[in-house]
Amino acid sequence: MSSLQVMFFVPLVLFLIIVAPTWIVFHYRSKNRIADGLTGGEREQLAEMIEVANKMAARIETLESILDVDSPEWREKTADEA
Repeated sequence: MSSLQVMFFVPLVLFLIIVAPTWIVFHYRSKNRIADGLTGGEREQLAEMIEVANKMAARIETLESILDVDSPEWREKTADEA
């Protein structure tokens, strides 16, 4: 073998023996984590955030109904400012 062939052959063999298998293992390990979905703690956090968002939506509706009674033109004013 010429020195040029050895120069390309050795890094290729090292890549195929060390880097490629490690790369494949980590790739599929991350795929499995994604496929597992949310953990129990993440589900609890998501449920809490949904509850908070629903409360905020109810508060916004209440505030809008109060503003509609007190100042019927408030929607037009905010649209003009935007």
